[in-house]
Amino acid sequence: MLENRRYIIQGLFILIGVVFLVKLFALQVVDKTYQMKAERNIVHTIVEYPFRGLMYDRNEKLIVYNEPIYDIMVVPRDVHVADTAEFCRLFDITKEDFLANMKKARAYSPVKPSAFLKKLSHQKYAEIQDNLYQFNGFYANPRTVRRYTKPILANEVGYIGEVSPRDLELDTTNYYKSGDYKGLTGLEQYYEKELRGERGVSRKVVNVNGIEKGNFKNGELDTASTPGKNLITTIDLELQAYAEKLMAGSRGSVVAIDPKTGEILVMVSAPSYDPNLLSGKNFGKYFQQIKNDTTAPLFNRAIQAKYPPGSIFKTVQALIALDEGVIDAYEPIKVTLGRLGDHAPAGMYDVARGIEHSSNNYFWEVMRRTVNQGVGNSIFTDTPIGLEKWTAAVKRFGFGSPLGIDIKGEVGGTVPDVNMYNLMHGERRWAYPTIYSLSIGQGELEVTPLQVANLAAIIANKGYYITPHLVKAIEENGVQKPLQFEKHYTGKGDEYYPAIIDGMVRAVKRTAGRALIPDIPIAGKTGTAENGKKDETLDHSVFMAFAPADDPKIAIAVYTENAGWGGGASGVTASLIIEKYLRGYIKETWAKREDYILNKKYLIGLQQEN
Repeated sequence: MLENRRYIIQGLFILIGVVFLVKLFALQVVDKTYQMKAERNIVHTIVEYPFRGLMYDRNEKLIVYNEPIYDIMVVPRDVHVADTAEFCRLFDITKEDFLANMKKARAYSPVKPSAFLKKLSHQKYAEIQDNLYQFNGFYANPRTVRRYTKPILANEVGYIGEVSPRDLELDTTNYYKSGDYKGLTGLEQYYEKELRGERGVSRKVVNVNGIEKGNFKNGELDTASTPGKNLITTIDLELQAYAEKLMAGSRGSVVAIDPKTGEILVMVSAPSYDPNLLSGKNFGKYFQQIKNDTTAPLFNRAIQAKYPPGSIFKTVQALIALDEGVIDAYEPIKVTLGRLGDHAPAGMYDVARGIEHSSNNYFWEVMRRTVNQGVGNSIFTDTPIGLEKWTAAVKRFGFGSPLGIDIKGEVGGTVPDVNMYNLMHGERRWAYPTIYSLSIGQGELEVTPLQVANLAAIIANKGYYITPHLVKAIEENGVQKPLQFEKHYTGKGDEYYPAIIDGMVRAVKRTAGRALIPDIPIAGKTGTAENGKKDETLDHSVFMAFAPADDPKIAIAVYTENAGWGGGASGVTASLIIEKYLRGYIKETWAKREDYILNKKYLIGLQQEN
């Protein structure tokens, strides 16, 4: 009996030993939980954020670059701060800030790292890095912010910001994590996938004091980050800076295009802001200031402001009528002054003379012939038939819908159609006398400055345009890949464009004398767009042009709000930019035009008149 008991006791000890051995094997070999917990005590996992792609101008001058910053990360479970006052002094925060940030970090996770302080400058990190080891549970995570070589191009380049919960919900690729940054506007947003790169991960071994001792497992588990691709933009940086200087203190826009390629040389929205303000630690502070600015610097007037085109639209009326065959380029048409108020005298007009003198009554007749071709049995049926053709033709010139520029937010303007007038007046209750204001670019027509610059490019090209764009190539590892853009034809032929161009050359000499450059032939058209606001007495100054007229290299549109006559503020601004681009400098004999613009002398006469 005693012998059997001895065997039972020995068996129990053996069984308990086997159970312990199995459990120990499971803990050490099969189950990695405790190993991972142990490793987490000595290993920091650091996200290696990639360098965001750079941006260059058309001449490969740097526009946007990266500057190193640091996020101070915290693992709440590991935190030990013996002297909170010293910690707060070192990091320039209050005790309330410390407690609030710790509470937020614990709410996120007591064991996972999260950002305790964000966007410390390189200079500030240099001050604190030698003392960081004193505070267990804290470490630095390097990343970058955007910086700009010049305080210009804010709305075009755009800015980056932290991803929102909504962004994370919509991210089907699961690329973004909480705390990541992405492009929110402009080129930063449109080319986000190309610019962002691919992040990596490194694991560092640290001792109990938080001092880094080297790579974990010799870096076998690390992945390197991949930098983003660079953008080669179409912008001429020096010309852009000059254009923004000319528009300082004004509201409006300048858009200049290389008509042969559709490349945007200049895009100004005034007023604007220094893009460096929306980069770094004070983003929130400055964003609210800029957002609340009553001059709306975040509003990109070049692609979002809608204005009446004014008299520049007379070129479109002529081109549509020529396409329809209802007029001939050199057909004399007798014009009286009985229909519209007009600065042009009565007399015989053809296309070139009509554009030269900007005759309202001539273009009243031109559009009437387009929409009233005698197809319907009355003017109430004939006009809608003709207007439908007219609307389709106008849209072929890029009006009425976005042109497709490579930044988001572009609007299409307004091209009125039959449905609009039916809703306004009722079917068969309107005719040409209801809509004639369209003939001189007023009424329900609305266009953007980009569309007007594109119109200038169409005329320069004698009947086509290439989709306007701000980026011409993507660069990766030193190799540039050019982007391709669509060519759009607008009419049936090009044989009548010389008459249009001739009229525009003569128009500059007649109505925009201050814009003349004796040795650079400019084809242009002035306009005055009604502002539609009773509290603002001055209309908008409009000018579109291209040059040289016989071999166009630049097409431009300028809108200066509340500046009156188009040959004044906008005409002179356009001619200065044209000369600067084609010649590289402003001739001294013509430099007084800069004073006329920079000191807003064009307003003196207008203020006296009003």
